[in-house]
Amino acid sequence: MADVIVYDKAKYHYAGDFPNGLAIKYAFVHTGMFLGWIVDHDLFSEEFEEDSINEIEKFKQRALTGTQIYEMWDGVLSEDMLSDEGMEFANDYFDFEKGMFLHDYEATFPGKESLYFVEDTWENYFKMKEVIDQRYHEWRLVKVAKDQI
Repeated sequence: MADVIVYDKAKYHYAGDFPNGLAIKYAFVHTGMFLGWIVDHDLFSEEFEEDSINEIEKFKQRALTGTQIYEMWDGVLSEDMLSDEGMEFANDYFDFEKGMFLHDYEATFPGKESLYFVEDTWENYFKMKEVIDQRYHEWRLVKVAKDQI
């Protein structure tokens, strides 16, 4: 069996180059916002849905943030949490080496000392959601064009 792709782990951040004195909860926010976007667009796997049906509902009611769900999953975002399309999009967009997510995240919240200083608020989520929505739309156009070739 092939290894599962892990897109991010919060511990990569808080155990790495993380600002001194900043609460560990901030290591969960950026990926939590992406996971929230995944939930908003139903791009999660059946397994994730089975294990998180109550959390998904609470998120869609805006009673639980994507960051809080990410924390419940021990701060791990992996391919087995995503649908096939969610995984394809994450492979292109969320990949920290070649994707645009971190660039978009930092551009959406300018003036922050680092990406870790963004608060987990619905206002911030909706700002980021708008950006990811646009990237997803562009990605889908390219995907459809490639599929027609």
